[in-house]
Order: sequence, then C-alpha cells, then structure tokens
Amino acid sequence: MAAPRSPACVVVAAGLCYGKFMRLIFAALLLLAVASTGARADGLVVVLEVKGPIGPASSDYIRRGIDKAAGLDAAVIVLRMDTPGGLDSSMREIIQAILGSPVPVATFVAPNGARAASAGTYILYASHIAAMAPATNLGAATPIQIGGGGGLPKFDRFKGDQAEDKDGEGKPGEAHPTMADKAVNDAVAYIRGLAEMRGRNADWAEAAVRKAVSLSAQAALKDGVVDLLAADTEDLLAKIDGRQVLVLNNKLPIAAAGAEVVELLPDWRSKLLGLVTNPNIAYILMLVGIYGLIFEVTHPGAVAPGVIGAIALVVGLFALNMLPINYAGLGLMLLGIAFMVAEAFLPAFGALGIGGIIAFVIGSVMLLDTDVPGFGISWPLIGVFAGTSALFFLIVLAMAVKARQRRVVSGQEDMLGRTGQVADWDQDRGHVRLQGEIWTARYAGALAPGAPVRVAALDGLVVEVEPLEETGEG
Repeated sequence: MAAPRSPACVVVAAGLCYGKFMRLIFAALLLLAVASTGARADGLVVVLEVKGPIGPASSDYIRRGIDKAAGLDAAVIVLRMDTPGGLDSSMREIIQAILGSPVPVATFVAPNGARAASAGTYILYASHIAAMAPATNLGAATPIQIGGGGGLPKFDRFKGDQAEDKDGEGKPGEAHPTMADKAVNDAVAYIRGLAEMRGRNADWAEAAVRKAVSLSAQAALKDGVVDLLAADTEDLLAKIDGRQVLVLNNKLPIAAAGAEVVELLPDWRSKLLGLVTNPNIAYILMLVGIYGLIFEVTHPGAVAPGVIGAIALVVGLFALNMLPINYAGLGLMLLGIAFMVAEAFLPAFGALGIGGIIAFVIGSVMLLDTDVPGFGISWPLIGVFAGTSALFFLIVLAMAVKARQRRVVSGQEDMLGRTGQVADWDQDRGHVRLQGEIWTARYAGALAPGAPVRVAALDGLVVEVEPLEETGEG
C-alpha cells in the first residue's frame, strides 16, 4: 500500500502539469500567428480590371489599386486588360506605377478575344509578368500625333534609307525628321527600354511601334514577347506560382497557388472621373455651360441657368483638359456659338446663323482627335446638337421676320394715320385730341373744333394733320 502524498507534493505536481499545459497553449498560438501572417503576406492576390480605352480614369484606378494592394501585403497584382489603346500621358502614369510597385504586377490580356493594342502593348511590356489568354492579340503601338498635323511618318526614314533631292539631279540626300518622326523615335526608345528591363523581345517591340505590326497570343509566346499563356485567372496563378521576378531591384518569388483572390472594383471616384472624361459627356457639359451662361446674360436674374452653366462649363473644361483636345476645333465651336447668338441681335438675315452652324459642326468634328482609340465624339451627338442649334436659330429668325411685318404699335411711327378731333384752332395752328392726349397740331387752313382729323406727319412734338373730308373718308 502506497504511502499517502503530502499536500505540498500534490501542489507541486499540479503546478508542474499546469506549466507544461500553458507552454503547449502558448506554442500553439505562436504557430497559428506565424501561419496566419504568412498566409496574409503570400496568400492574397489583387485583381484589377481595365476594359476600354486607357485614359485619366483608368490611370487613376490602376495607380490607386496598386497602392491598396501594397497596403494589403498582396503576393501579386493581376491586371486583367482588354484595351484598344489610349492616351500616352495616362499610359506613362500607369507604367510608372507598375515600375515603382513593391508588389509584382502580372498583366493578363483576357478574356478570350481581348486585345492589348497600342498603349496596352507598352503596359504589357512594363509588367513583371506578361500573359495572354488564347485568341487574344497585341501590337499596333505606333503613336498618333494629336491634332492630325503631319500624318504618320514614312517608315523608310528610320531604316537609314536615303531620299532623292528635289533638284532633279537624283543625288542622294537625307530626309529631314518631322515631329511625327520624333514622336516615333521617342516611343521606340521607351518600349525598347521596357523590353530590355524585362528580358523580352525588343526588336519586335520596335517593329510594333515603327510598322504597327501585331501578334496573336501563340505567336507572341513563340517570339518571346510574353512569358506564358493561360486559360483564365486561376490557370495564370497556378503557372506563375514560384516564379522569381525583379521587383525594385530585388528578386522575389511569387506565392500564388491557392491564394485568396480579391477583386478591387472601381470606386465612386474612379467612376465619376470616367464619366466626366468620356468625350461625349465632356462635350455635352461644355455646351450646357455655354448656353446656360448665354441665357443668364440675356435674361439677368434667372440665376439657375447661370449657376448650372458655370458648374457644367468648369467640369467640362476640366474633362477636356485631360483629353486629347484640338484647340482649333474648340475655337471653331466657340466662334460658331458666338455667331449664332449674334444672329439673334443683329439684322444679318441668316448670314451669321448659317456661318455659326457650319463653324460649330466643323469644330465639333475636330474637337477631339478621332484617331486615338475610344476618344472620338459620337456623330449622332454632334448632329443632335447642331440640329437643335439650327432649329433654335430658325425659330428666332422666323419670329424676327414676323415681328418686322407687324404694324408698329409704339413710337413715332405709330402716330402716322391715327385719327383724332380738333380741340381748338386759331388760323393754321391749334390742339387736337389723339389717343386720350392733347397734341399741338398745325394745318394750312382753318379747322372747326370737334372736326375729325388724321395725322399726316410728325415734326418733333408737333403733328401735321389733315381733315378726314379731304381724304375722302367720313
């Protein structure tokens, strides 16, 4: 029979067991904390989606999305893209954000049938990982000169070819570079730099700029333009898992397999910016602003049209300042509106109004460079506003013609032909009652008080009258 334990031994044993239990609990919590930290650092994928032209709205959305992904300690950012191209300034802002991102960016041209044309090609080259879905394409990255001046450059100038002099002797001479040449050379240097940084095909990138060539997804993979093909986002994450990429001069592995995918959709700010920088919306805002201010000037005290017009005009001009505006087109639009307004005040018999409509339509067509993908103004919209302005002008002109044909109802001209009665008369001068008023009158002869007379002429404040009997009227 075992000897009974003393109370002191029981307390010591219980204390030792409790200590071991607490150490086990602490170790388990520590392992959970480490595991959860690692999962958040390497197990989050942020997906951004750009569909449509590259402009100020998409640039703002991508830059803010990259910053948010960095704050979430994401493992990789997937930029799912389908774009026809866009503005050079917005494209460069996006590329700068990608190059400065602490999180790897995988640009994925998707879904099937999507494209990364023009500005999209540059963004694809700038990304840490370039991927495409089947039946997609990229390329056609030749910059387009805003305003249409000079047209596209002649490609043989960039190959070192020589052109003949214009002196007729057929001597070889070197072609002088144009503004378009400078733009293309700058774009070539830019995309080659991106290609060399990412180890991609720089020669094809130059050809995409100089000759506007394009490639299918399979051809792009074969020529070393992109890194891989993927069926969808899940397939892409599986294929890039474990890849090492150069991020801010440091090689980092991508832990994307089984990661939590979070899609960051555009917020209200990006949606509002996208709305006001839509060329058609900016065009409408500017016209509403101009017409609102004109109405306020012609009808002082209305207040509401002036307030609405001022706000719309400021927002419209802000939007136009962010778009590839052609200032010659804007000037013609403003000139056309000024002519149409002047027609309502000056007796030009339609000359100012017709000229204003013509200038307005031409300016509207020229306002935004229609060669930049997605940044042209809708023809039906131009037609509606031009037709509305023309209809307004015709109504005003018709009212003016009708008003000129009416009988005068005020002023001196209204007195001619009016009838009245003689109040008193002395030789060739006296007073007559006309329209309830007493007027000084004269007539070469005597008139009896109460005799009916007609106004024949007006000399200042003196009317010349004649008896109604002399005119054959009783």
